[in-house]
Amino acid sequence: MTPILPWIAHLYTATGAVIALLATGLTFAHNFRGVFIYFVVAMFVDATDGWLARALRVKERLPNFDGGRLDDIIDYLNYAFIPALVVWQAELVPTAFPVCAAMVLSSAYGFAQADAKIVIDSPEVALRRGGKLPDHFFTGFPSYWNIVVVYLFVLGWPKLVNAVILVALAVLVFVPIRYVYPSRTTTLMVPTLVLGTVGAVLFMWVIFRLPAVDGPWTLLSLIFPIYYVVLSLILHFRRR
Repeated sequence: MTPILPWIAHLYTATGAVIALLATGLTFAHNFRGVFIYFVVAMFVDATDGWLARALRVKERLPNFDGGRLDDIIDYLNYAFIPALVVWQAELVPTAFPVCAAMVLSSAYGFAQADAKIVIDSPEVALRRGGKLPDHFFTGFPSYWNIVVVYLFVLGWPKLVNAVILVALAVLVFVPIRYVYPSRTTTLMVPTLVLGTVGAVLFMWVIFRLPAVDGPWTLLSLIFPIYYVVLSLILHFRRR
């Protein structure tokens, strides 16, 4: 008899595809605040579906269904494809097509890489280090286009500046720098999760207040992204 509980975890992951569909509709309606709210919902699902899958032991109970592949497909939609649509429809750059193409093509490469998500230190090595679990990292810029696009929309920088930032990040997808996997990088996990939670709340508040962009909230919400980049670079070069 096919177990039901593991399918609940996969169904929960699959709701991200419905979220992507709704966000796409709002993008063409130019309801960008609504799109950004769906971005937040999609990130919440993405941040919690892995824990649910591990709790329900989906790999063990449904070995013939690849939940990781499903997750990657949905992440590509919500983290890369729809943000590129927002850049196009919101006219955030001078010439949308080449910039948006750079976003979706670089992310297609990034998602397809075998080492897009890597583990540093085997469990055996971790055991010799006192039982600490191995660290997980993303390789190359981890296609957080949804977050980047929200900030470019809110900050209102010149279109050329936005284009330079987006193209630079597309290039960084190909640069094998290791970036922190917030929920699975054990080094400084507690401060990362605490700052990430505070940053997420501020990020949601910034979106909720749109179209108002006054006040210190945007700059305060940038504290975690700055921390994330700095920590990723420190850990990357230290391990090298």
